[in-house]
Formats: sequence, structure tokens, C-alpha cells
Amino acid sequence: MYLLTIRDGLQTRHIGPYASPGQAADDLDGLLAQCGERAHWQIHELEAPGRLVGDGKPVMTAA
Repeated sequence: MYLLTIRDGLQTRHIGPYASPGQAADDLDGLLAQCGERAHWQIHELEAPGRLVGDGKPVMTAA
């Protein structure tokens, strides 16, 4: 899953989740039209809970 983050001045928006980065990019043009010209964006890949680890042991496991 992917999440789109747009920073525009002091405002940060998180949009998603998306199944692929291409779907997030498809929405990006429309969303940037609502933002200022200096807005920054990034597409993040979300990690599955079973992939998170702490001290070498799984913190959460997938059900």
C-alpha cells in the first residue's frame, strides 16, 4: 500500500492508501492544482505490520 503526502506551507495532507504508486501519481495532478506552486509531495510505501521489528523480535504479527 502507498500513501501520498503533500506539504504546502504549514499544511501537510496525507492521502490514500493506494494499491500502487501509479494510482497515487494519477491523483497527484488534481491535488496539486489545489495547492500553491511551492508545494512538495512524496509517495511513501507503507510497511505491513509483520515487517516491523524491535530488538530483533517482531513487534506485531500479521493476522
